[in-house]
Amino acid sequence: MALSARLEIRQGQGLVITPQLQQAIKLLQMSNLELEVFVETELERNPLLARDERDNESDDGPHDEAPAPAEHAADAEARADLDTTHDEASPGERATGDAPEVADVGGAIDWSRAGSGGSFDHDGEGMEGSLAREKTLTEHLQDQLSASGLTPVEGVIAGVLIDAVDEGGYLRAETNEVAERLGCAVELVEKVLGVIQGFDPVGVAARDVRECLMIQLKDQNRYDPAIGALLDNLPLLAKRDLSSLKKICGVDDEDLRDMIAEIRGLTPRPGAAFPGGEAASAVAPDVFVREGPGGLWHVELNSDTLPRLLLDQRYHARVSGQSKTDQEKTFVSDCLAQANWLMKSLDQRARTILKVSSEIVRQQDAFLAYGVQHLRPLNLKTVADAIGMHESTVSRVTSNKYISTSRGLFEMKFFFTSSIASSEGGEAHSAESVRDKIKKLIETESREADVHSDDRIVEILKVAGVDIARRTVAKYREAMRIPSSVDRRRMLKEPA
Repeated sequence: MALSARLEIRQGQGLVITPQLQQAIKLLQMSNLELEVFVETELERNPLLARDERDNESDDGPHDEAPAPAEHAADAEARADLDTTHDEASPGERATGDAPEVADVGGAIDWSRAGSGGSFDHDGEGMEGSLAREKTLTEHLQDQLSASGLTPVEGVIAGVLIDAVDEGGYLRAETNEVAERLGCAVELVEKVLGVIQGFDPVGVAARDVRECLMIQLKDQNRYDPAIGALLDNLPLLAKRDLSSLKKICGVDDEDLRDMIAEIRGLTPRPGAAFPGGEAASAVAPDVFVREGPGGLWHVELNSDTLPRLLLDQRYHARVSGQSKTDQEKTFVSDCLAQANWLMKSLDQRARTILKVSSEIVRQQDAFLAYGVQHLRPLNLKTVADAIGMHESTVSRVTSNKYISTSRGLFEMKFFFTSSIASSEGGEAHSAESVRDKIKKLIETESREADVHSDDRIVEILKVAGVDIARRTVAKYREAMRIPSSVDRRRMLKEPA
């Protein structure tokens, strides 16, 4: 077969991501603290950009060099009102309303300040970065939470409690305050806290030193009334008042020495072995949600903390007229294009955040009104489809962004929970609730004939309206550390 060269013309489609598009994507996923750093850099390198500080100026009359407003700008007072009237008879049902409106008004750009944590260059740290650094205590606890088998409501409560654990491993939140904030019973919060206190490292999430040491002693099966009395009187131990401790604990000198030695072998700061991560900073919300009259949810951007930007058109006109060389003209032209692009991108970022947060509020209005028991299964695709955006865009918008509600300050990702499709086409089931169903099915097995295989569990759940694959059942069962049906049958055969 002879080889020959020939020329062909082919037509195809492809996506070209320009540097400006890449930067716009990065802007979208930045927290507002990161955005502030980025804007500060742009102010230093672009002489056509300026801060709008007119609110801070005295009323002494106009200034000749005051910059004019940028052509592309959005007012941060843009807001959305969501009509989600609450039905007292059925709080779990969400009333639907008209699509949220975003006000088209001119003015300077205001931005909110939020907690840092994202990356300037990537959605995450990347594989090399995540492998190179050690996990923080919070990440370590969250990893264990995913395999704890808690119900959806319990999982939400656990996430809030884990966020309240400090670097030393102690819980810095009152359970009654958490219950009031989430709209649930204190007993439920205490129950979930008990599960977290069973996580590694032993003693984590304790509310004080006594509870921390008690958890560790119970884990070692060394807790008894005598050492419990010693823990109740740690101030006496600090004072070395051994005679009083002997009387209180009802032990002799040797037993007291042994108990003190055991306590000294424990870890008073279980979180100390983990890296501290970044220093905590005050987090201001990106979005405010307030309930108005008639069940109308009012959603607006925070406009108080980030600088207001303006395009200095007068300075541009002056330097344009003084530019003589091609290099100077190109520099001025590039600065103008970059400034206009930045204004447009910031405008779009604000509108996108408002649009996404409005849909989140629309989906989770029952939680806002009635508490954590009414938090709905929600994923990125549901929000993306509702507002006509791509899932990746919604993911970037909800990264490191915070919503202030009457129930407290939450990261946007708090409102997203996984779900399992309904076999009857009804409302989806949360993954945690499905785990609970599997757990309860297995707990009812009292004899060998009652043991359910994974395939049988799939059939039972389908009858109950849960469409789930056998491998998913197996994954959930293993995550809850439940043996296979073969091992469970063997265990039931063994004499008690």
